[in-house]
Amino acid sequence: MTHQNPSLRILNSKEKQKIIDKLNKQFGIKEVEGIILMSGRERLFLFQGNLTTKQIQELDYARINLERLGIYFAKTIGEEIRLSLEGVYLLREQITKNIFELNKQQAEQWMKGQELDIQTGKKDFLIMKHKNDFLGCGKASEKKISNFISKNRRLKEKS
Repeated sequence: MTHQNPSLRILNSKEKQKIIDKLNKQFGIKEVEGIILMSGRERLFLFQGNLTTKQIQELDYARINLERLGIYFAKTIGEEIRLSLEGVYLLREQITKNIFELNKQQAEQWMKGQELDIQTGKKDFLIMKHKNDFLGCGKASEKKISNFISKNRRLKEKS
């Protein structure tokens, strides 16, 4: 009897291309090197090591937790993709679309995990950038840009 982990699977080439097409449409990203694993229905992990797809499947059958194999780089949300902080960093050389340039004060607010009261005229995921630094991915709405930086990654307030 073979073991199947229903919460984690390796995307086939067609599924991977669909993810790349979405990344290209949203951010101008044309290529993602490595194996993409999906955890649950939305979390995407990227593995760029030396194991083959077959070797990863053998580890999965051995009930080894494969989430530690790759880096959490994105989340699918409907037809869109939100890059994680690591995903933005990994793919920063290719990002050409939906970049939102922050000033110093906005960048500090952003890194503290605050939403930005900025009307961008967009309703998309945006890549936040200050000078040469990529600072993650936010979601623009009519009135603000929502922040997804996890609490443990945020800049702490000085006391």
